[in-house]
Amino acid sequence: MGISRAAFQFALIAIFLLHSAGGNAAPYAAMVMDARTGKVLHSRNADTRLHPASLTKMMTLYVVFDAVERGEIDLDQKVRISRHAANEPPSKLGLRVGQKVKLRYLIRAAAVKSANDAATALGEAVSGSEANFARRMNDMAKAMGLNKTTFKNAHGLTERGHLSTARDMTILGRQLFYDFPDYYNLFSRRSTSAGVKTVRNTNRRLLNAYKGADGIKTGFTRAAGFNLVASAERGRKRVIATVFGGRSVASRNQRVAELLDMGFSRSPNRVAVKKPRRPVLNLPASLVARSGRVVRSSRPPLRPIAAPVDETSIAIAEDISDVLVEVALSDTTIPALAEIAAATDLGAGRTGINQRPVLRPLVAQGSAQEELDSAHGEGQVVLRASADGERHWGINVGLFKTRGEAERVLLQTALVEIATLDAAKRSVVRGPRGWEANFLGLSEGGASLACRRLHARSLPCTPRVHR
Repeated sequence: MGISRAAFQFALIAIFLLHSAGGNAAPYAAMVMDARTGKVLHSRNADTRLHPASLTKMMTLYVVFDAVERGEIDLDQKVRISRHAANEPPSKLGLRVGQKVKLRYLIRAAAVKSANDAATALGEAVSGSEANFARRMNDMAKAMGLNKTTFKNAHGLTERGHLSTARDMTILGRQLFYDFPDYYNLFSRRSTSAGVKTVRNTNRRLLNAYKGADGIKTGFTRAAGFNLVASAERGRKRVIATVFGGRSVASRNQRVAELLDMGFSRSPNRVAVKKPRRPVLNLPASLVARSGRVVRSSRPPLRPIAAPVDETSIAIAEDISDVLVEVALSDTTIPALAEIAAATDLGAGRTGINQRPVLRPLVAQGSAQEELDSAHGEGQVVLRASADGERHWGINVGLFKTRGEAERVLLQTALVEIATLDAAKRSVVRGPRGWEANFLGLSEGGASLACRRLHARSLPCTPRVHR
C-alpha cells in the first residue's frame, strides 16, 4: 500500500517542523512506584517542577469523574461546545462551535485521543469556565497532596506557571486507579467511539507491546518533551512508572518499559494493599456549574469494557495520518514522526548469538537488563496470544545466548514495528544453539512485509512457516 501525495507532503512539513523546533531536550525526570503500597522504588529528578503536557488530563478526568459521582453532571448530558473549546489547537477531536456532544463522549476523547478541545469542553461543562475548572483542579491537587503542582488549564498545553513533577503525576495516576475503578479501563482502550468519530489511543504502542500494561496517559509539547505515566499488572504486582522529557515516542516507551521491569523486579510478590485516601472537596457554589437542582443519572455509571486491539491497517501512511496528529504553529504533537525517525536510526549489523543487541537508541543499561538476563526456565515462553489461529507464518529476529536477551529484543522490535507486528504472538524457544526470538501468527504476506520493513532498518528478520 503506497502513501498518497498529500500524506507524503504532510510528512515533509512535519519533518521540517520537527527539525526547526530544535533547541535543547526537555529536562528528564522519572519515578517508579509500587501501586499497591505507594512505595517509591526508583526516582530521578522526581521533585523538579516541569511541564506536564497532556498528563494534565489525568486531573481533568479525575475532577469530571468526581463531579459525575456527586451528581453535578450526567454522563448523558449534552454539552454545548464553546468557541473557546472549539478553537483549542491539536491534538483535537474537531468539535464545532455550538455543537452538542454527550459528556461521556468528551470523556472518551480526552482519555483516549488526548483531545484538547474535549478537555476544555469538559472543564466548562463542570465549572462554567476553564478558569473556574482550573481552580477546582488545584483544590483537588492540594487535597491529594500534590504540593508542587499548579494547573492553569484543562488540557496541558504550555502556559506560564502550569507545572508539575514526576512524583505528583505518579501519585495522581495511582489515585485514578483506586478512586475510579469503574472508569479506569478507559485508559487501556486501543480505540473507542467519541460520538462524532472513532478515536485511537495515543498510548497503544506501549499497551500492545508491554505485557500487563493497561494505561494510562501520554503527553507531549516542545517544552515538555515526551511524557508518560504508565501502569502495568503482572500476577499480584502492579507498578506505575512516570517519565518526563523523553526524546521521542519510541525512546520514551522503551525507557518506561525498562522502568516497569525495574519496578516488578524490586517489588515483593506479596504485600498488604494500602489504598490511598480519597480526597474530599468542600466546593463553593461558584465552582459548581449547575447550582440548584442536583441531577443524577437514572442510568448506571460508565463502566468501560476493554475493546479489542485495532488491527486495521499496516501501512506507513497510517502512522503519518493518525499518530502524527495535526500540525499547528502552537505547542502541538508530532510524536509519530519522532518515533519513525528514532526507529529508523537503530544501527547497522545483525543481532545474533555472538553479539549484544544493537538497537542502541532503545536500549538502556541497568536493572531491567539484569532482570531479563537472570530469567531462567526451559522450553518455550509465549508472551502474547495469537489473534488468528489460521495464520501459520512467523518471523525470526535472532538467536541469543539468554532468554532475557531474546525477550528484550522482541519487546524492542514490537515497539518500533507496531504496524505489522501489532497482532503477532511473541515467542521465545530454546534450541541447541541458544534462544530463538520469534513473532508468530502472521499471514505469509504479513511476515514478508514485516521483514521488508525490518530489513530497511538494518534489523534481522527471517520469514518462516509454523504449523
